[in-house]
Amino acid sequence: MKLLLALFIVFSLVAVAVPVRAAEKVIVDSDMVEMFDDGVAMLLLANAPEVELLGVTTVAGNTWPSEGTAFALRQLELSGLDVPVAEGVARPLRPGRVENFATERKMFGIGADQWVGALDRADPGDWEAFYRTTYNAAPTLAPDRRHAVDFIIEMVRANPNEVTIAAIGPATNLALAILKAPDIVPLVKRVVYMGGSFSQPGNVTPAAEFNWWFDPEAARIAVRAPFREQVVVGLDVCEKVPFRRDRYDAILKVWGDGGLSDMLRANYLGKSFESDPAFSHYIWDVITAAIIIDPSLVTATRTHAIDITTDFGLSYGHSLAYPAVGPEGSRPATIVTEIDTERFWKLLLNSEYWPKRVK
Repeated sequence: MKLLLALFIVFSLVAVAVPVRAAEKVIVDSDMVEMFDDGVAMLLLANAPEVELLGVTTVAGNTWPSEGTAFALRQLELSGLDVPVAEGVARPLRPGRVENFATERKMFGIGADQWVGALDRADPGDWEAFYRTTYNAAPTLAPDRRHAVDFIIEMVRANPNEVTIAAIGPATNLALAILKAPDIVPLVKRVVYMGGSFSQPGNVTPAAEFNWWFDPEAARIAVRAPFREQVVVGLDVCEKVPFRRDRYDAILKVWGDGGLSDMLRANYLGKSFESDPAFSHYIWDVITAAIIIDPSLVTATRTHAIDITTDFGLSYGHSLAYPAVGPEGSRPATIVTEIDTERFWKLLLNSEYWPKRVK
């Protein structure tokens, strides 16, 4: 009896001593769209028990921040979630880029993907007016009173050494936060970027991937900041994970009937899958979110000094990796090159991340 009691005490102590991973504190900095890709990444992180989503900041890229703010709030409402959303910077850092974009496009060429995001339309400016027009309803949530740049600064200062920034849009908010408050850089736990393409052509131009092409000057400021850890999820890995009709159908089955499923069916991807069962696409930001939730999904990486070309020419926005020595000012980053795709899809289709409160 004494022996059994002793063994019970030992095993109890061992069980107590097993470390429990604390929830990862995350800020999603995003050029938000409906559903795939940014919207699903946001909701995945918001629902994941491994993550405490501190907030969402919107930036110009796929959408204008006014549009992105409305999209973020709508998707959170449909999910029964109340997460701070702070509207951010509405222009890339290079002066005149928006006004002169048509000329730039003629000069620098077009890649395999002709998508240029917000640069092909005017900024609606007012998130609430855009929300009411888009959804024919009044919002039930409102944005955070702070500007996105200030939100990032305040969250990092309030949670030193604990915040992961998921930079899944252009880096304009992050770059301006660095310039305004350089003291936050050593306080950030890590930055996980969706951006760049180091071993294959770009998508939006032959030289550049969309996020870092949209604001190369901001991307350069960010990747050259002395963060303790930088992880890059670029086209190198994202274009190895195709999104096909069977996965689309499986996601709808997990979500069930409701607003999110209706939103997915109504957007570009949903319409494309419905009209062409052989249609295939990629996902970028969702991979970034999944890696934050479960870093063990990553199966291959390489670590190099990285940099961005900001010369306004044919290579504008080109991402560079240096196996030996990078230019002065460049910093090392971990470039993800492979993930466990089967486990990734299992995570995305795990009902634990899509609770029944989804409307």
